[in-house]
Amino acid sequence: MTVLGIGISYGLATLVAMFSGMPIAFALGAVAVVFMAIYMPSASLDTVTQNVYEEMASITLLSIPLFILKGAAIGKSRAGQDLYSALHAWLHKVPGGLGVANVFACALFAAMAGSSPATCSAIGSAGIPEMRKRGYSGGFAAGIIAAGGTLGILLPPSITMILFAVAAEKSLGRLFLAGIGPGLLLVTLFGLYAVVRFRKEYAAAKVAYEATGKDSPILAHDEFTMAERFSALPRVLPFIILLTGVMIALYGGYATPSETAGLGGLLALLLIALIYGVWKPGDLSPILTSTIKESTMLMMIIGMSLLYSYVMSYLTISQSAANAIVAMQLPKWELLAAILGMVIVLGFFLPPVSIILMTAPIILPPLRAAGFDIIWFGVVMTIVMEMGLIHPPVGLNIFVIRNVAPDIPLSEVIWGTLPFVLLMGLAVLLMCFFPGISTWLPDLVMGPESIR
Repeated sequence: MTVLGIGISYGLATLVAMFSGMPIAFALGAVAVVFMAIYMPSASLDTVTQNVYEEMASITLLSIPLFILKGAAIGKSRAGQDLYSALHAWLHKVPGGLGVANVFACALFAAMAGSSPATCSAIGSAGIPEMRKRGYSGGFAAGIIAAGGTLGILLPPSITMILFAVAAEKSLGRLFLAGIGPGLLLVTLFGLYAVVRFRKEYAAAKVAYEATGKDSPILAHDEFTMAERFSALPRVLPFIILLTGVMIALYGGYATPSETAGLGGLLALLLIALIYGVWKPGDLSPILTSTIKESTMLMMIIGMSLLYSYVMSYLTISQSAANAIVAMQLPKWELLAAILGMVIVLGFFLPPVSIILMTAPIILPPLRAAGFDIIWFGVVMTIVMEMGLIHPPVGLNIFVIRNVAPDIPLSEVIWGTLPFVLLMGLAVLLMCFFPGISTWLPDLVMGPESIR
């Protein structure tokens, strides 16, 4: 069979396995093993476990469970709710300030957790009920949290970026820094949308009140005294200390990414022990259980995805696909558009982890040949994958929101997230016209890559 025939059958077999309901890790592993048995020497089957182990035996990947531990420590305690409450006390006078507070809370939590579902769950469990209680529509409240949660894979320490750095063989520190500018851009866009949407809902509620006399909670105004606002600041201080300590250790050159992850995990456990009294075995059990479950799931997906990519490479599927893309001789930006279009389609069905590990061998060589900055592309690709987290049919964050707020209809959640998908598309366009949004900070801190 030709390489084209093998590639098509490989893709179709993957789709069949995915849609069968089989867990992603086992679906990828099963397809890889079957094609190894058919097209590769029989002795290769004896090395499956060795290949998976060697692919996962990366010191960079060690940081994943440690960052997950840090996120679980914050998310499974009252820390997330306290962070949200403190931000609300200071932003309540801004139109839509409650929504803006949720955006900032998601950003700060994402910068500590590195996980999109963890951010959605931790902030959403407090933020959505508060917004609903104050008259925000279900779709608006759900959309803010779902979109804010996506920042977990863009702002450092992002687990998705860790995997991209491994796949692209690029500096993780540089990639983390490159995500900060675009992350702040998205926070700004989300916050501005929250203000505009709030004004629209407020105006509609005011018209309804004047016409029918029907009052709405959205017309009420929260009031906090200056003493109450300052008394809320200590709730944010521990987060700032934790975030600052981790960033100084990583970007100051005092620790490797894996050591920084361990430091972050220990600081998070120390924080919840001292401030919230979470130190007994019974209190720590949910945190450790959540960490083990999520880490095991991710590492299984990583291991099987890397085996899947290894088989693709051995059968020259990825190389042939890359050569075919290059042979099309697409102009530089059309090539980028085609690749990002492929990533969007894959995002309909697959999580970011699988997309990166399955596509990196195919898409990175043509992009390098076209002269694209791979660090910049990694950030752009991450934002595009963020879209996949909040649009159907998979939309992982949509289902996290459904668990947090089951009373909001799925259709409302989906319609509430679509404006944020468009804002992410706008951010990608801005980064194409102004690449410095992503590259200025790593170049400032670490110097231009070309001289490193």
